Amino acid sequence: MSFKVICRDKKSNARIGEFKTDHGIINTPIFMPVGTSGTVKGIHQKELNEEIKAEIILGNTYHLYLRPGIDVIQKAGGLHKFIGYKNPMLTDSGGFQVYSLSASRKITEKGVNFKSHIDGSSHFFTPEKAIEIQRIIGADIIMAFDECTPYPCEENYVKKSMELTHRWLERCKIHFNKTKGLYDYKQFLFPIVQGGTYKNLRILSAEKIASYDFEGYAIGGLSVGEPHKEMYNMTKIVTNILPFEKPRYLMGVGTPSNLLECIGLGVDMFDCVLPTRNARNGLLYTMEGTINIKNKKWKYDFSAIDENGESYVDKNYSKAYLRHLIISNELLGKQIASIHNLAFYARLIKEARNQIKKENYFNWKKSIVKNLEKRL
Repeated sequence: MSFKVICRDKKSNARIGEFKTDHGIINTPIFMPVGTSGTVKGIHQKELNEEIKAEIILGNTYHLYLRPGIDVIQKAGGLHKFIGYKNPMLTDSGGFQVYSLSASRKITEKGVNFKSHIDGSSHFFTPEKAIEIQRIIGADIIMAFDECTPYPCEENYVKKSMELTHRWLERCKIHFNKTKGLYDYKQFLFPIVQGGTYKNLRILSAEKIASYDFEGYAIGGLSVGEPHKEMYNMTKIVTNILPFEKPRYLMGVGTPSNLLECIGLGVDMFDCVLPTRNARNGLLYTMEGTINIKNKKWKYDFSAIDENGESYVDKNYSKAYLRHLIISNELLGKQIASIHNLAFYARLIKEARNQIKKENYFNWKKSIVKNLEKRL
């Protein structure tokens, strides 16, 4: 894998990059659709490639470990072959899901005991096991095992958690370096910066993480309910410390305006379930603002879902028809809305890259963010 910064905006830290993996080139900034259990909900792989033009998708270590199980994935020859997807993939470490199981898990120095949300069975994740599972899943980019703290959280606990994440990182690195990938392509390990919303801790963590020579770096713990202003403040602190010549990945973020603000702070990679989760509930994103397609105002609106959209669903189906499908709880409605939202995210990021090339990103972002937050 190689990464290079191609150009950057003069009035912000936004930049265009390109990094190569054995499964293809990823142009940054990039948004990664979330395929939690080996599927981006309701989306065929053909649609990911041809309509959404996804250059990379994300899989979830915790969920894939539980179902279908790593034995199934290994026998299939890795997740790429199992789901029939040829582009790059990234897997998280399972740390965020362990965080979300706060009522049924116990964290120790060695690792985390937790109970499955599916059947209540007990499991134990260590940094070494997280690496082994991700080796078997076979994503191009894999994440170090970390603890994600909630918001709000006392500084003393965040500090102890951050230090534990750092110790776990060392174990992840050692185990990653002494093991080999199972398939005919290379995998790369990204560490994760933690520290909650405490400036001093974010600086300590970012400096510690930056001292390691990894292929890229992730920023975690900033999609757990904190105000957007806090997210931006912490992201700015971290991106100013992490190596300029390596990609930066902000985990679990976010809304269209979140993405644009954080691109301006120097972030290269994003993932979030919002576009598909909100789509299934009838919320559509457009350049003019958000649409709640369930509202009665769309009942007799036979105009295209999005005249400016680039996917086939945008022009082939009307708002009235999509509203009917969503109100009727038809699966097709959820699918159409999901394709639209993911294609919109891809188009927004593509336009962000164009504006960076024009050295106009700062001004463009400032003008468009207001529209993105409108409710139509």
